[in-house]
Amino acid sequence: MADWTPTMVEDRLESAADVFRSLPEVKPQGYFNAWPEYFHSFADKVGQEPQMRRPKPGPRDITQAEDALLWLRWLDPADARLLWLRANRKPWKPICWELGISRATANRRWQYGIAVIVWQLNGRRVPQKRSMEFVVAQAAH
Repeated sequence: MADWTPTMVEDRLESAADVFRSLPEVKPQGYFNAWPEYFHSFADKVGQEPQMRRPKPGPRDITQAEDALLWLRWLDPADARLLWLRANRKPWKPICWELGISRATANRRWQYGIAVIVWQLNGRRVPQKRSMEFVVAQAAH
């Protein structure tokens, strides 16, 4: 595959979050519902917006999502959490409140996390004695 870019990594993480969100929820064994299934008649649905459902993810989508989730192990747990929250399209303000950091710090750590993943995917070793700005700038090229 061609060299990975930060945009490709962001897109893959977001699609992984979408896949995991669309999977059926896990229920305890023996869970059942005693209520009968209700079928709506045509008259019940007149004037309502049609409800469209996205198709369930296929095996390839699930495998790619699992692989993308494994990328987060290359990061510090706090940075991995930040990237996963952003992949789930959570706004910056609640993320900053939850993690107790400023917006600028959150953005800088997010860019650094994406850059570390790009470096790892491209087979490069992340330099230990470099600044965050250096790693981010090098990953963008």
